[in-house]
Amino acid sequence: MTERKPTGVPFESWIDRQIREAEDRGEFDDLPGAGKPLPGLDRDHDEMWWIKQKVESEGLSMPLPPTLALRKQAEEALAEARGARSETEVRRIIEEINGKIRQAIRTGLSGPPLNLMPFDADQIVSEWRRVR
Repeated sequence: MTERKPTGVPFESWIDRQIREAEDRGEFDDLPGAGKPLPGLDRDHDEMWWIKQKVESEGLSMPLPPTLALRKQAEEALAEARGARSETEVRRIIEEINGKIRQAIRTGLSGPPLNLMPFDADQIVSEWRRVR
């Protein structure tokens, strides 16, 4: 008679044994974040997630390309004009940002396309009056 080895006997690799022994010693107890979901799992996939996370965790800021910075300034100026106290203030805010936009169109700025035209001050004043 030949002796047969039992089948289905679990095989524990060296790595599995190291993990099991560490668990037995309690080395995984009270780890920070243990039992909590991984942050960001609910977000859409973003290949640059780790860069954004590093920038955020380090409190760093990355300057926008000039065209994007001007677009942001234009949005902020429009919001400021809509909340202005007087028609004169609305016109001042719009003319100030329009000057920057015209300058950028004349000289060109680096970055993605500007895709921005000067605002129609009369139209914005008219909207401002309607809201008032």
